This record gives sequence, structure tokens and C-alpha cells, in this order.
Amino acid sequence: LHLVALNLPFSGDMRADFQCFQQAQLAGLMSTYRAFLSSHLQDLATVVRKTDRYHLPIVNLKGEILFNNWESVFNGNGGQFNIHVPIYSFDGRNVMTDPSWPQKVIWHGSTANGIRLVSNYCEAWHTADMGAMGQASPLKTGKLLDQKVYSCSNQFIVLCIENSFVS
Repeated sequence: LHLVALNLPFSGDMRADFQCFQQAQLAGLMSTYRAFLSSHLQDLATVVRKTDRYHLPIVNLKGEILFNNWESVFNGNGGQFNIHVPIYSFDGRNVMTDPSWPQKVIWHGSTANGIRLVSNYCEAWHTADMGAMGQASPLKTGKLLDQKVYSCSNQFIVLCIENSFVS
């Protein structure tokens, strides 16, 4: 399953699932992509289909392994990954080095186990209000689910996960 970033950073007011769907289509990717975010309807840990959570590796756009499988993202270690494996945007840029993302932080709105944090997910990703808060993770920690709180007015990286495998 591919983990890919949106082509631009976003504040806490985003239509992330739609953006993931649209940018994947424009990039010629045929599978369904969902935002790597907890929402008011779903915890992040359950975004990938149950049948695909254990046996498929999580890879970047170039097929390099980030995680052994979806479940290993949520084993309580904060989604630890190898920071030497780049995360690419749908248009092929490395979010860790490209200046289009000045802040190397990803939104997630979740606990380290992928459960939604209703107090820290920018009102279900519908506000960029400076006073509202969102849970996010600085990529320099090597964790996708590090537990840091930021104002929803920040523009951070938004990741998308291929939520079902299409052969």
C-alpha cells in the first residue's frame, strides 16, 4: 500500500479525502486513497481495509518500504519509520527535502495507536482557526504519530494512504 503526500501543505481546514482521491487520479494511480488522518467518522487505524492490514507492506511512491504492514504503524511506538526512506508527494517530490513544505510536520489527529483525538483534530479538519488545535508529528522524530499539538492555522504535510490493494 502506497503512502503519498498531497502536493501542497494544508492548514487544519481541508477536504483531505477528496484531495487524496483527486491527486491520486491526476497522478494516474488507480486505487482509492484516503487521508492519513483520524476524522469524526473514523479512527486513523481503521482507514485501511481489514483484509489488507497485515500482509501488505506500506511503501513510498517508488516502492521503498516504510513499514512492514499497516498494523505495525500502530504498535504503540508512534509509527517509527526509517527517515532515510523518502516520503514523496503525488507529483514526485520528497517532502522531507522540498521547500514547498517549509515545516516538516504531518497532521494526523490521532493517538500513537491511531485513535482519534477529538480535542486535537481541528474540529474534524474543518477549521484553520489559530485557537483550534490539531495533533501532528515532526518528521525529524522519525515517527508518523509523534504526539505534538499545533494551532490549526499551521500549514503542514498531509499524507494519503492507499486504502485497498488493487492488483
